[in-house]
Amino acid sequence: MADPNQLPAEVVRLLEDSRREQFWKLWGPYLSERQWGTVREDYSEDGDVWKYFPHDHARSRTYRWGEDGLLGWTDRFGRLCFSLALWNGNDPILKERLFGLTGPQGNHGEDVKELYYYLDSTPTHSYAKALYKYPQAEFPYDRLIQENAKRSRTEREYELLDTGVFHDNAYFDVFVEYAKNSIQDTLIRVTIANRGKQPAKLQVLPTLTFRNTWSWGAIKEECLTRPSITRGPGSTLRLKHDTMGEYTFAAAPASSGAEPHFLFTENETNTERLYGTPNHQPYVKDAFHRVVVNGETSAANPAGTGTKAAAWYDLEIPGGESVTLDLRLTDQSETLTNPFSEEFSDTFDRRIAEAEEFYQSRNHSQLADQERLIARSAYAGLLWSKQFYNLVQVEWSKGDPGQVAPPPGHSVRNADWSNLFNRDVVSMPDKWEYPYYCTWDLAFHTVSLAHVDPPLAQQQLILFLREWYMHPNGQIPAYEWNFCDVNPPVHAWAAWRIYRLEWMEDQRNTAFLESVFQKLLINFTWWVNRKDPDDNNLFAGGFLGLDNIGVFDRSKPLPTGGTLKQADGTAWMAFYCIHMLSIAIELAQKDRVYEDLASKFFEHFVRIVHAINAFCGSGLWNKEDGFYYDMLEVDGRHEPLRVRSIVGFMPLIATTIVPAESTNNLPAFQNRLQWFVKNYPLLSQHITQNNPNANATHRLLAITSREHLERILRYMFDEEEFLSPFGIRSVSKYHEKNPYVYWANGVPYSVDYEPGEGTTGMFGGNSNWRGPVWLPINFLLIESLRIYGKFYGDDFKVEFPTRSGNRITLAEAADRLSQRIISLFKADATGRRPCHGDETRYAEDPHWKDLVLFNEYFHAETGRGCGASHQTGWTALVSDLIHIRRQT
Repeated sequence: MADPNQLPAEVVRLLEDSRREQFWKLWGPYLSERQWGTVREDYSEDGDVWKYFPHDHARSRTYRWGEDGLLGWTDRFGRLCFSLALWNGNDPILKERLFGLTGPQGNHGEDVKELYYYLDSTPTHSYAKALYKYPQAEFPYDRLIQENAKRSRTEREYELLDTGVFHDNAYFDVFVEYAKNSIQDTLIRVTIANRGKQPAKLQVLPTLTFRNTWSWGAIKEECLTRPSITRGPGSTLRLKHDTMGEYTFAAAPASSGAEPHFLFTENETNTERLYGTPNHQPYVKDAFHRVVVNGETSAANPAGTGTKAAAWYDLEIPGGESVTLDLRLTDQSETLTNPFSEEFSDTFDRRIAEAEEFYQSRNHSQLADQERLIARSAYAGLLWSKQFYNLVQVEWSKGDPGQVAPPPGHSVRNADWSNLFNRDVVSMPDKWEYPYYCTWDLAFHTVSLAHVDPPLAQQQLILFLREWYMHPNGQIPAYEWNFCDVNPPVHAWAAWRIYRLEWMEDQRNTAFLESVFQKLLINFTWWVNRKDPDDNNLFAGGFLGLDNIGVFDRSKPLPTGGTLKQADGTAWMAFYCIHMLSIAIELAQKDRVYEDLASKFFEHFVRIVHAINAFCGSGLWNKEDGFYYDMLEVDGRHEPLRVRSIVGFMPLIATTIVPAESTNNLPAFQNRLQWFVKNYPLLSQHITQNNPNANATHRLLAITSREHLERILRYMFDEEEFLSPFGIRSVSKYHEKNPYVYWANGVPYSVDYEPGEGTTGMFGGNSNWRGPVWLPINFLLIESLRIYGKFYGDDFKVEFPTRSGNRITLAEAADRLSQRIISLFKADATGRRPCHGDETRYAEDPHWKDLVLFNEYFHAETGRGCGASHQTGWTALVSDLIHIRRQT
């Protein structure tokens, strides 16, 4: 075991936290960026979440299940929340949270209309830094709504930078930094830089809010006693909470000399403003907005007490200069005679240095400068995107004691999930656009998290297999809009990959692997029982995370009737099998009981492979086109839906090499394998050996034969089909001029090539799988190419690009694809990063050029980021590609 004195300080903290010796992750950036407009806060009859709790209500209406705020900080149960509030003197409202368009307002679905960036974080959040860009002119709320309402789905979205409010650099850069002096002692530094030429005034309100847990009746595992915030000596506040204990919040004078003025109110709904009914007490949630913006000084509590408080700084910042605010939130058990002594700055310096040391220990020193910036930014976004997620389904469905019962239609949503009791810090896809977990997103998150925080990666995977997440029938919840929707089964792959990463570092955690495997057995059985309706090993899982990629909405009954045999659904199940097989073989090295399960998954895999290639002759493989298609089965007829999309590439990901050395000491498994090969020769033709005459042979398990692989890669590497300058397109460019149209009952259903945002409203319209480049699928394809390349070696070469005459190995092809994806985020000679589109500020302005956004997906022709702007969760996979390229 390594000497703790020789380990980086952040690694020591991680070890202490994982062993539960010290709870270093008690506090972190776990505050949501949007609680309004979520399913959790929707108590309507019709499920219209955007209409029921709009942005306009958020400043005045108390949340039931969480809180939100600007670049905030909270404890792991979301009880006490710190965030910023800002006012530039021109806005109609106090800026307390991020603004964005709802689904009905946006021409491409919901979308945040703010500029903010996650700049750094260590895994324990011993240091964290973020940036918000705030215009000095009036924030164009109405203009953004009205202009986007005018635009059709064929037009670009109207963004904040399009409005001109950043003209002449008349804006503030608001930096927020957190540094932990100890587990319950958080140092906060807010630096506001005036990027304009003229002096500008700014009201800054660092705000503390106790999440309201006292107004809803008997809530399980919540504090029912009203906490309090009161004045302390000097510029301090005293905070008392029955379960948290007592804290002190200190606010120093600004570096400009401005003193803070404290405001107090209650985290209670302003019923008078929203519903026209009298407030049951005078001080309500939106008091600070009314004081600062409207001048209603009586709105705040003059007695200096409440459940929400702020330190109000009235600043004037000269052009080109900055002002700093130092703040501190400390458990009262910590003895502090002077909260802002030299030790305050020393702690920040030390934590920043330790963050550098930690990332150097993660092999960042091997990376080029640009690569280091991309990877570090990706990890920052990934770590900032953790959120306290709170939902007890039974209480949500029935309503709260002492409150008006929700309407009958309310309880219909997710009615089958009474087991769901979510009260955890969870990795989110995007804390504004997707401030709720998505199961398959999360599996990709863990793969990247494993490089910086292996315990967290393992914990997040295990969490969703616990009985308070997983349904008793074995289904893993998809996301709050519909927990019954089906996400691709990627947990086994993620678990195996995380374990292998530890294995490389000689730290095998078989207990983690066994724990995951036992629960995944239940989930696998659910898939087999529920998603193979004809019991023929061809699966129909619904939309499977690929939203609008199909001719039909695959999560709904088909307009033709009948069933859909899905190439991707079937491939995902083969993918599931091979990773369960790999895990079973690994566990069998120490416990022979797992040999039986290894045999089970081997045989199941072979039967799926046979079905996808041989059902009704050629299965889902189209001999004429040399491509896999979904098959529509109606009245005994089988018809391929000949859409050339990444659905047809998904069979490639279901591949693995079974090394001889891993099975030679498993005689029971070997005997069953040989028996199966002998007695089922038709099925066993899908097993490839690289040297069948040798005693020790490696076996390739794959859906695609070598012949099929050669044919399908011609499409993948064809620049007129799938190969874009930035990776593999989700739909072939062929369909740009040749849309696929299927007629059903006189109605045309079509798929064409849309390289950027989608033109349909399917699944809300904000995620388009009909052409753009998506990192998770590209990542899996690259990984599979490396496996094929390792097995076939240098003898197997392909044209890259197709028809170029340039023949390379599959390993080289994987590397070329990786380079194209990484280039999305790399600055060229002019400083331009394709992910930023045609916005020149990111290339030319020193205050913008090192900022990197990690969008949901990317325009296949230009590389411009599309969809959610902070979906670092799975887009952080680019950091893995960078490290893999350096290692190979």
